Amino acid sequence: MKEKVSELIETKKFNYLKEYLQSVNSADLPTLFEELDDEKNLIVYRLLSKEKAAEVFAELDSDVQEKLINNFSDKELQNVINELFMDDTVDLIEEMPSNVVKRILKNIHPADRKVINELLNYPEESAGSIMTTEFIDLKENMTVEQALEKIKRIGLEKETIYNCYVLSMSRKVKGIIDLKTLVISEKDVLIKDLMETNVITVTTLEDQENVAKMFDKYNFLALPVVDTENRLVGIVTIDDAMDVLQDEVAEDFEIMSAITPNEETYFKTSVFSHAKNRIIWLLILMLSSIVTGAIITKYEAAFASVPILVAFIPMIMGTTGNCGSQTSTLIIRGMSNDEVMLKDYLKAIWKEFRVAISVALMLGVANGIRILVQYQDMKLAVVVALSLLGTVVLANFLGCSLPMLAKKIKIDPALMATPVITTVSDMCSVLIFFKIATIIMGLEINL
Repeated sequence: MKEKVSELIETKKFNYLKEYLQSVNSADLPTLFEELDDEKNLIVYRLLSKEKAAEVFAELDSDVQEKLINNFSDKELQNVINELFMDDTVDLIEEMPSNVVKRILKNIHPADRKVINELLNYPEESAGSIMTTEFIDLKENMTVEQALEKIKRIGLEKETIYNCYVLSMSRKVKGIIDLKTLVISEKDVLIKDLMETNVITVTTLEDQENVAKMFDKYNFLALPVVDTENRLVGIVTIDDAMDVLQDEVAEDFEIMSAITPNEETYFKTSVFSHAKNRIIWLLILMLSSIVTGAIITKYEAAFASVPILVAFIPMIMGTTGNCGSQTSTLIIRGMSNDEVMLKDYLKAIWKEFRVAISVALMLGVANGIRILVQYQDMKLAVVVALSLLGTVVLANFLGCSLPMLAKKIKIDPALMATPVITTVSDMCSVLIFFKIATIIMGLEINL
């Protein structure tokens, strides 16, 4: 696409370029803007239709948006803003530098500016911060014909027309009706006879992650947002809900890998920022390994007497860490899907205990056979088998308990994922391994 567009611009075949751009799906064009230089981007943007330009602009990277705005005339900027939906305008303002924001606000209608200021005042990561105020509202005494006429008249200005909200005089939600119902119904039927009265709503202060989960649970296309007096103030649409879920998943992956979450993309984040986001957890986890070293030092006499014990430390630690990571991943995923609740703690512990016993028995038998064949040492085989049993049970307990404890004390369960679980289980596994070895083999330890 880049080569074709560049060639048409260089040969000044703008009519062909305009036709070509119209044939390209709007979702594919933002990539083109990231590959072309600023001058060509401006040409391409000006050749797009107003509707398509607005769709593309809302999905562009903030750097590209800023460069385009700096090259727009005031008239062009007004046209862009007028075509954007309100929530996209708010997102644009939040991401632009102050000098660009001033210019944007100067070209926004005063009434729209008031709405934007209200949206900007909602807490970050709340339903109010991601909602749009552009929805279709109807009255219950309207007929289907009147409702369809209103949708035709104002539908282009709204973010979605598929769900319409039936409001009282005080703007409280009395019902909801979808476009399909309106289209297939007789034109003289009243809205109140067709609307669904069991309407699920969220408040403006509801956490945006909980809102996004509701889309998955109820298969919504849009979700009404009400204020403290139960008046409809906006809606969250499915595209914004999906953005929230993607951001939350990305954040959880970073936390689970012991990286401080960062809103910037990988290549836009500086080397120093990448290092800063990682170093704190790496230092904490590195220093915590001192405990593991102290345990090994304490049992120095034990593995001096039976040097072969040292060869099994990596296997015991690795297996324990892997088991804990597997369990924590499943528990964290279950909690994020609301499948595993805090009240299910004992149920989850009992399940993981049985899983741990099953896994440990299979691992113990496999290692016991290997040790007997390789070393012909029954005591060593028993030590390793019992160590695996103890460490795997412990790892599954930690992998289940720590994420649920985190949720209980109101911190992100992802913090208790792979790095933390592995570090804690390493300490415990070494201690269990040498404790069992000293008892069964009758070894002395350094006190």
